Amino acid sequence: MSNPPTAAPSRPVSPLDSVFLYGEAGGMMMHVAALLRFTLPPDAGPDYLTDMIAEIRRDSVVQEPWSRKLKYPRVVPPPLQSWVVDPNFDLDYHFRHSALPHPGGERELGTLVSRLHSNQLDFSRPPWEMHVIEGLEGGRFAIYVKMHHSLVDGYSGMRMLQRSLPADPDATDTPILFAVPPPARTPRPEATPRGLIADVLGTAGGVAQTAVAGATVFEQVGAAAARLALRRGSGRGLVTPVQAPDTILNRRIGRNRRFATQDLDLDLIRRIGHERGVTVNDVCLSVLGGALRRFLSELDELPDAPLIAFVPVNIRPTGDAGGGNAVGAVLASLGTDVADPLERLDAVATSTTAGKAQLQGMSQAAMIAYSLALLSPAAVQGSIAYAGVRSPIPQTFNLIVSNVPGPKERRYFRGSRLEAMYPVSIPVHAAALNVTFMGYSDTLDFGFVGDRDAIPHLQRLAVYSGEALTELAAACG
Repeated sequence: MSNPPTAAPSRPVSPLDSVFLYGEAGGMMMHVAALLRFTLPPDAGPDYLTDMIAEIRRDSVVQEPWSRKLKYPRVVPPPLQSWVVDPNFDLDYHFRHSALPHPGGERELGTLVSRLHSNQLDFSRPPWEMHVIEGLEGGRFAIYVKMHHSLVDGYSGMRMLQRSLPADPDATDTPILFAVPPPARTPRPEATPRGLIADVLGTAGGVAQTAVAGATVFEQVGAAAARLALRRGSGRGLVTPVQAPDTILNRRIGRNRRFATQDLDLDLIRRIGHERGVTVNDVCLSVLGGALRRFLSELDELPDAPLIAFVPVNIRPTGDAGGGNAVGAVLASLGTDVADPLERLDAVATSTTAGKAQLQGMSQAAMIAYSLALLSPAAVQGSIAYAGVRSPIPQTFNLIVSNVPGPKERRYFRGSRLEAMYPVSIPVHAAALNVTFMGYSDTLDFGFVGDRDAIPHLQRLAVYSGEALTELAAACG
């Protein structure tokens, strides 16, 4: 490659990142992705895409964290691993050009993305790929980019992606995602004898602060766990880790995926939320609950108890540039046991409010520790599902639902207008469905990804989500 990444010091793999590396075993693949659909600029010639791809390959310098790979892939346990710059980086391997068969509709695009998302990343290289896909009907094209969750989490990945998508349609020289330089960091002051003494004193103070912070973490997590135990079964909406029903979603998964998309009216969702005094997230969870209720009813698989969603919560400090993981967890009811859409929305909002209240007042370390403790039974249930048997204990959750913030204004890349951004996430053993949605301009773009064998007809669930929103809007008058 003509422009190799610059060398940089190694960076240890964090404990939370290690969770995603361990999760790669047993048939699961822990990569997240995004599908971006573009309309070509009005003056695009027949060689627009070919020339753009050639220019990117020729001129791009790969930046952090896209240049990093595991130092000892598949040899050293994840907690002892580190991220190092790949000295033999091969851009042609990571940046690829594909084409859809005729007629290039949503069906053909979904089939290709399902296949690409079913392939495991190569850990002997930086764990990410990007595919430029031409041949969409109407002269459009798409970009599918996937990255391992240990390298970049979904929130920071989308933030980085947005930096490569300006709001100016005339900005035709914007670097692509993996070539966008990271934000500048504040330089360290030059070492002096006085500075070294201050560093030593600061380190001693830091050790004392760490000990105090550790005690605070235990205190905060213990208090949250006590509230969870006291409110179990109290009817106040707080979901515990042992109340999700057993469903067809809580099965062993294979490597093959199904992928479907849906676009919902963001302004309508906001108006419903304002009318009912709930959040956009609550409305989306309720709409998804209505769609799942209908979907599972048609399969004669709807349980009496409500389905429970694991809802990741971003806890990254303001101004953090991203890379690695910083997420907490909330367990939320989807109200699938409630037929009335307004009552379902109220049940969902009560549940999410109680779950988020658990994290209030916690430090970032305490939120991560509490979230790991909250989800710890799911590790056992995943192992049971992997063995191919039903869990003798109640499930912790049935599916994963995420909300990733997106840009509020229209975005472009090299003059091409971005029409939609669909997140593509991770199903796991005992949670064969993952639904992630992202606000973009005036829509919420939903990406549904599920295990191919566990969930038939996934596109129906996407369609039912749109119809559930219509039903909820009608109920709101």
